[in-house]
Amino acid sequence: MKLSRHMAAAAVLASAAAGTVALAPQASAATVKAAYNGVCGSGYKVVNSAPIGQKGTVYLTYNSTKGTNCVVTVRNTTGSPVPMFAYLYADGSEPQEDGGAYKSYAGPVYVHGRGKCVDWAGGIDNQSTWTYGSNCGSLKEHRVTKGW
Repeated sequence: MKLSRHMAAAAVLASAAAGTVALAPQASAATVKAAYNGVCGSGYKVVNSAPIGQKGTVYLTYNSTKGTNCVVTVRNTTGSPVPMFAYLYADGSEPQEDGGAYKSYAGPVYVHGRGKCVDWAGGIDNQSTWTYGSNCGSLKEHRVTKGW
């Protein structure tokens, strides 16, 4: 089932990228990491994050009062709209995703995650980062970063 969720999100990103012929070169190692922008709302604290190549960062946040996770993907630099997505899934919930052409961020997306492992991902242009089985105590998460 994880594969079909991954493929669905990849299809959203690919369809948003349709018409893009040239891939942008990688930025230098001096690229500044995108900061979490607070769009999940008050009470949400960053509990995990992952770089998306040199293009930006995907943030997993959690609100302990509500028991809710939130994901947002943030670009390192704002500019012309590019294909982006934010994805979040917890056992027993429907996968949540926001994808399209955005100038600065995709998301937020929310799921109830109290006491559950979560799968979360973000993508910018031709790069994505997927994290499976995350933030659930002693279990070790699995992360996949891809470019296409």
